[in-house]
Amino acid sequence: MKVLRPTDPDYASAAAALNRRAEASDAVREVVAGVIKAVRERGDAAVLELTEKFDGAKLSASQMRVPQAELEAAWNAADETLKSALEASHRNVMAFAKRSMRQAWSYQNEQGAEVGEVFHPFERVGCYGPGGTAPLVSTSIMTVTFAAAAGVPEIVVCTPCGRDGSVNPGLLAALKLAGATEVYKIGGSQAIAALAFGTETIRPVTKIFGPGNSYVVEAKRQAFGVVSIDLLPGPSEVLILADKSGHPAFIAADILAQAEHGKDSMAGFITDDATLLDAVVAEVDSQSKTLSRQAQLAPVLEKGVFCMLVPSLEEGARLVNDFAPEHLTLITTREDAILPLIRTAGAIFLGNHSPVAVGDFLAGPSHTLPTGGSGKSFPGITADMFQRRTSIIRLDRESCIKSEPIVRAFSQVEGLDAHGRSVSIRCS
Repeated sequence: MKVLRPTDPDYASAAAALNRRAEASDAVREVVAGVIKAVRERGDAAVLELTEKFDGAKLSASQMRVPQAELEAAWNAADETLKSALEASHRNVMAFAKRSMRQAWSYQNEQGAEVGEVFHPFERVGCYGPGGTAPLVSTSIMTVTFAAAAGVPEIVVCTPCGRDGSVNPGLLAALKLAGATEVYKIGGSQAIAALAFGTETIRPVTKIFGPGNSYVVEAKRQAFGVVSIDLLPGPSEVLILADKSGHPAFIAADILAQAEHGKDSMAGFITDDATLLDAVVAEVDSQSKTLSRQAQLAPVLEKGVFCMLVPSLEEGARLVNDFAPEHLTLITTREDAILPLIRTAGAIFLGNHSPVAVGDFLAGPSHTLPTGGSGKSFPGITADMFQRRTSIIRLDRESCIKSEPIVRAFSQVEGLDAHGRSVSIRCS
């Protein structure tokens, strides 16, 4: 765990390094380009070969799709504690999604034309459900439920399977509850390629949602334009900004909750209070020894966790905006002054009693959020991302006459006389 103080010789360079941009390495770009090319050219055969190569699962084309009966069986077999938890999360997410959808509207402009917008759900979307070291059951709720709330009729899910070709039954139960209409047991960049370009088994979608590793994120980037994408959510991260009112045990617990994701996860703590900094470092060391996922924790604690002392919370807020964290926890007695300074966080958790884990599993907003600095450009998943916007324009003769001289002026300066005539011909 890296601990930085303003007196350290590398403090300035470390602070500057927090200003990130979401970019893939040349090696990742090259691998993903090869995967997409293979899937575009050879469809199912390429997907199955890549699934065996990367996930160790040998499947046939007929085994790619999870039968609806298996989804129903997984839900029926789930224990009541899990069902209750999934249903509570689903209710909160659905309620949040319904409130955040865009509604049709119209008004009359200065010339009397009626203008407005209408919104329709996408017909067919793809939702990626990451596997890795833990079955992210919650991600099913946090993506598929939003699609269902928006009224998307075809919700296609891809998620990696185990070497034996099975998918975690808890994950399947969550997908059943959330409203998935098709589920395929493939993962990685080959799944994104299949969703974007289609294969013999998987029809292409119009937009792709969901988090994944660096290869999944790069595949979404390379598929953009053929399909729409939601955002670039890669390995998970949290940044905590706190003054002396922060509770060191709570802060350490949030750092460790993030670190147990393993691999490329990141956790940072920034404070203007030296006593709190030391207390949090001690708590992380103490609490980490009591946790079960030591294999995942150890490399993240070594390379992916930093604690930083800053001269002021205002300076901390500036660093937060540079870092653009997926999750930000803000703990301060000056919340009214500091919160408005934060502009790039994917989600903000306020106060000592707002653990990120509640946002991960239950609160309502989607936990699929921008990572790697992409929060400077992207928001997290919202229900309106599953809606297609269409503008509406209606003129009568009177509003057309009022619009004609303005259109004529534009058509003259742009040298487009047919444009001007198409209006004036209606006004004679």
